[in-house]
Amino acid sequence: MKGIILAGGLGKRLEPLTRITNKHLLPVYSKPMIFYPIQTLVDAGIKDILIVTGGNHAGEFLRLLGNGKEFGLKHINYTYQKGEGGIAEALGLAEHFVDKDKMVVILGDNIIEKSIRQYVDDFAKQPKGAKILLKEVEDPERFGVPELKGDKIIKIEEKPKKPKSRYAVTGIYMYDARAFDIIKTLKPSGRGELEITDVNNDYISHNEMTFAVLDGCWTDCGTHESLLRANNLIAGSG
Repeated sequence: MKGIILAGGLGKRLEPLTRITNKHLLPVYSKPMIFYPIQTLVDAGIKDILIVTGGNHAGEFLRLLGNGKEFGLKHINYTYQKGEGGIAEALGLAEHFVDKDKMVVILGDNIIEKSIRQYVDDFAKQPKGAKILLKEVEDPERFGVPELKGDKIIKIEEKPKKPKSRYAVTGIYMYDARAFDIIKTLKPSGRGELEITDVNNDYISHNEMTFAVLDGCWTDCGTHESLLRANNLIAGSG
């Protein structure tokens, strides 16, 4: 199982904090933000990790992390995303790294309270397809929102004005290698990006998507409010 951390983008919603650094290098309580998704993957038993980054501060990741000795790793892989082509485009850069393996993808600004190891182990036993983790939130319109029917997801809507559930698709995705074939067929959305929601909906349409509700607290760090929430979450769990 390969691990991929997506840590590109310009973090415009966090201006002026991101004017002179990458969002994922900002502090969350006592550590840089990027430390948390790395630790999440390591705690799940994943040691083969690629970080996709971009912008003017990509070199700072190498200076900060090196080969990952602090996390018990022998090596960390890096690749570079030009511009802001979206999450799916960033993931597409990992094709050479993943090869034919399965992967766990985590957005670099996702902070979680508990281990995802059980979900990863469950996905490892899944013959093919994808698995996503959901979380009930107060502001689902800020995320991809699943429409649920029993134990299945019917469809995911990206940032809907009228959400069909109170759940958000967290930034933790598990895919087989078919994800790269899907990405190659995508067209940019109205935002000019290749959307990860379109990848997920393709798996759903082929009845190859499973899901679980994430245990414990979760937040992204995409806004000043959620960055504060992440700091409080980590401070409180200490």
